[in-house]
Amino acid sequence: MRRVVVTGAGVLSPLADSPAGLHAALCAQTSALKPIELFSLDSGGNVGDLGPRLAGEIRPFEPKDYLGDRNVRPVDRTARLLLVAVQQALESAGWTAELRAEHEVGLVLGTTFCSVRTIAEFDRRALQLGPSYASPMDFANSVINAAAGQAAIWHGLRGVNSTVAAGEASGLVALTYAADLIRSGRADAVLAGGAEELCFESFVGCHQAGRLGTACTVPLDARRDGFALAEGAAVLLLEEAAAAAARGARILAEIRGYGQSFAAKAGDDESAESAVARVVRLALEDAAVDPGDLDVLSLSANGGTRSDRSEARGIAAALGTVGAARPATAIKAMLGEALGASGGFQAVALLGTFADGGVPGVLGLEGTDDDFPLSGVAAETRTLERRPRLGLLHAAAWDGQCCAVVLEAKR
Repeated sequence: MRRVVVTGAGVLSPLADSPAGLHAALCAQTSALKPIELFSLDSGGNVGDLGPRLAGEIRPFEPKDYLGDRNVRPVDRTARLLLVAVQQALESAGWTAELRAEHEVGLVLGTTFCSVRTIAEFDRRALQLGPSYASPMDFANSVINAAAGQAAIWHGLRGVNSTVAAGEASGLVALTYAADLIRSGRADAVLAGGAEELCFESFVGCHQAGRLGTACTVPLDARRDGFALAEGAAVLLLEEAAAAAARGARILAEIRGYGQSFAAKAGDDESAESAVARVVRLALEDAAVDPGDLDVLSLSANGGTRSDRSEARGIAAALGTVGAARPATAIKAMLGEALGASGGFQAVALLGTFADGGVPGVLGLEGTDDDFPLSGVAAETRTLERRPRLGLLHAAAWDGQCCAVVLEAKR
């Protein structure tokens, strides 16, 4: 089987606009959650009381600061966030425009809503003012794969172009799909990760679904009652190991194994725990490692009352006592829930942990549930005495989708 390695990373988040900056901010336990300025919470409609609320909003965000003077009018906010992250990843991996002209680079994007703001605006104008007033420029972005397509056009990515929508698990699912393409020989280089914009439409959707926290959004905390929304983009550059070595690329990590699962019984805690346990075991089996070999865990926990508990119990069931005691982090305590971008944020943050041994603490954590099974979770940031070699990334979506990835550090 062909090996898959990571040769580059790019990120644009509410905390920082570089992988190193993101990891440093997480370890410093800096909160990205602030009062929303992108849109008004005074709905004036029938969606109920929305505020006041906090979110992980990227501001200020001036695309020209990252992308130069090129015309960004044809692309919406989601695509603009993605363009910046992709550009960083390409530059850090040494994939110049000349090299991309000679060799195909693909893109697999994970997202939950993608350009839902543009889609809603396009529909709103057509319904309120008539079809002739709908913007042709908006129409190009009114499909869920618009951001991935725009990024491919912008950066000259001639390889496979796919979009994965799997809720909060989208970013990690995109990584596994891209890794499958490389393992199977269908691609040699693929960018993979996630992107999501913060907008009124996604906010209202999460509010009406009862997912947003009102009193406590701290993941894993016994007081938690929901999450705070966030936005951003984060991607990794994945390559076939031999091809990367042949061009002299710097290897950051290797994707050792991964798995996907689904909790078929919606709202059933036992089904959710079983799905989490199953996907973690699949990832470990694919990676050919034992639970005790893991050095650090990155959790999907976001403050959901039931989902945080199901994830913790499922991971503990798969890893056993030794694995459940490994240092663990839940970075959404600082970032918020960035939906499709969250898995990418987790992966980029883990690369930072590989580099300096820092495991971000869970900001605001005062106490977990009485029966909480993961003893490696801590409120304060720790620096591991021995540089971690193997890390487990886990993501779970509220619809039942689960994904786990085992990353190995390369030095």
